[in-house]
Amino acid sequence: MKVVVFGAGALGVYFGGRWLEAGHEVSFLVRERRKREIEEQGLFIHSVAGDYELDEPKLILHPDEAGSCDLVLLSLKGYHLEQALPFLKQLVGQGARVLPLLNGIEHIYKLQDELGEDAVLGGLAFIIATLDEKGHVIHTSGQHDIVFGALVPSQQEMCESLYHMMEKSRMNAALSPDIIKSLWQKYMFITAFSGVTTAANLPIGRIREQEETLQLFRSVLTEMKNLANTFQVGLEEQDIEETMARIEGLPYEATSSMHQDRRKSLFLEVDHLQGGALRLAEQSMLELSYTAALYALIKPFESGVVSVAAKP
Repeated sequence: MKVVVFGAGALGVYFGGRWLEAGHEVSFLVRERRKREIEEQGLFIHSVAGDYELDEPKLILHPDEAGSCDLVLLSLKGYHLEQALPFLKQLVGQGARVLPLLNGIEHIYKLQDELGEDAVLGGLAFIIATLDEKGHVIHTSGQHDIVFGALVPSQQEMCESLYHMMEKSRMNAALSPDIIKSLWQKYMFITAFSGVTTAANLPIGRIREQEETLQLFRSVLTEMKNLANTFQVGLEEQDIEETMARIEGLPYEATSSMHQDRRKSLFLEVDHLQGGALRLAEQSMLELSYTAALYALIKPFESGVVSVAAKP
């Protein structure tokens, strides 16, 4: 399968690298600065599942350089989606379907509107990874999972081919029979996980130790379950309990990518994640008071470092 990875952050490099390792044809569509960094520093995956060096990866700056392709792995942050649309339209015109691994749910509807329903698969990832100062991937947990599935019946054959491609690569793959429900389950989790870790500026272990803060985590899960069900998704209390059990199993220092970005003073996805939930709730005339509080607490850090002027 011929793949274009759109975005060479930790997630895109990890999964693109694993496909390259398994012998598939992979190109990385990147910006000029990232291209220079990779050419100077190389590209490595340092992982608990096994290290891998991407030897002279194919780096492209424009879809024209990709030619025809089968799949675009979309691994951008939500705030870059609008800028990516013209490139995505060209790649779809060159024969590709798009597998977005963005957190959230709004982007699915946006991509379907812009690219056509048949072009957009449903997908999500579970992985704790970041880039170090050299732009290399640091993967620190046993999770390296992609869950995906057909959003429309015409995509089923493509999804089955994709599953066979993934199961022969060093990652965990699951073909979901109800990908919309899977997407909402992940959205419920990530809204709470990213929101609480980033607002508290703490890893999950510290949050588990504080009963009141852990209860806040559960309250956000409940709000997101209720939001999902206004879209006839069918989440249940069991989904909350399974998420809480999953949180208990995470390493003490585990945290969200948004919290990692706050630590690095990078732009945050708060508008895409918590903001997106609030916009969907407004459409459904539903109040998400805990999610709104997290959004308000994180928003001052959205664009990076917040400097506090000293009082005279």
